[in-house]
Amino acid sequence: MATSIGVLQTRPLSTYLQHELSKRYTLFKFWEVPPDRRREFIGKHSDSIKAVVGNGVEGADTELIDLLPLLEIVSSDSAGLDKIDLEKCRERGIRVTYTPDALTGEVADMAILLALATARRICEADRYVRSGEWKNNGDFKLSLKFTGKSVGIIGLGRIGSAIAKRAEAFGCSIGYHSRSQKPNSTYKYYPSVTDLASNSQILIIACALTHEIHHIVNREVIDALGGNGIIINIGRGSHIDEAELISALADGRLGGAGLDVLEHEPEVPDQLLRHDNVVLSPHVAASTVETRQAMADLVVGNLEAHFSNKPLLTPVI
Repeated sequence: MATSIGVLQTRPLSTYLQHELSKRYTLFKFWEVPPDRRREFIGKHSDSIKAVVGNGVEGADTELIDLLPLLEIVSSDSAGLDKIDLEKCRERGIRVTYTPDALTGEVADMAILLALATARRICEADRYVRSGEWKNNGDFKLSLKFTGKSVGIIGLGRIGSAIAKRAEAFGCSIGYHSRSQKPNSTYKYYPSVTDLASNSQILIIACALTHEIHHIVNREVIDALGGNGIIINIGRGSHIDEAELISALADGRLGGAGLDVLEHEPEVPDQLLRHDNVVLSPHVAASTVETRQAMADLVVGNLEAHFSNKPLLTPVI
């Protein structure tokens, strides 16, 4: 592959991916350029940059696309597409690819892990042992079981379906809400998120983020879930009205939350840090060695296919 093709990588990703890109293309590491010099940097290299590689945190917005007149493809190292201006890409004829199946299993595993950790208060129990409180204060408080709970899933796509199968293995009953009822699903469909929450003990967010479902989990949904309910989010932080989540936790109107994503990450509200019934992880649901390599291979494979005039492996546009 000709190294004369420039690839702009928007943020640090896996070392493996950077190595594979560098072997094939001229790789520009955008995150290393000071923000006040980025327009100048792009102006200097825009005659060679034909591809952008980003992920679900930083992709290709309108401003970036407009600065790249020769851009042909955006290859995202993510299943999420909310950081890419898809409409602009369609207008310009720019191809877009992503890595959906490569991370399904790991993200579904994380959803179950967060549900178990939150219900069983694992992080709090770990601190109890490490601090010496077990020795000094005796038995740890009781927690909630996960087995047999009613689990509501927002979004029954690849990841949501994988979560459902895992939860079924724990004897959980499954309900779901999505844009439309899945004709081949045996799970109970609820036409609104509020209805789903009213009939769930654990509510798991597993849908893609669009403008229409920003803050899909609001005060009404949280109150419908109730004071013993648990919210799990492995989607995007903006799926939840974070201020309402914090308020519900403070008031005891929610039993707990397991969050791999936050609304303004990496900023973490102090109010969330104060609650022992909240389990937090730094957006790492897909961050395993195996998955990151599989995702990287898809990113590179899509670029190779495009520049060889072959069918894309996982096309969006």
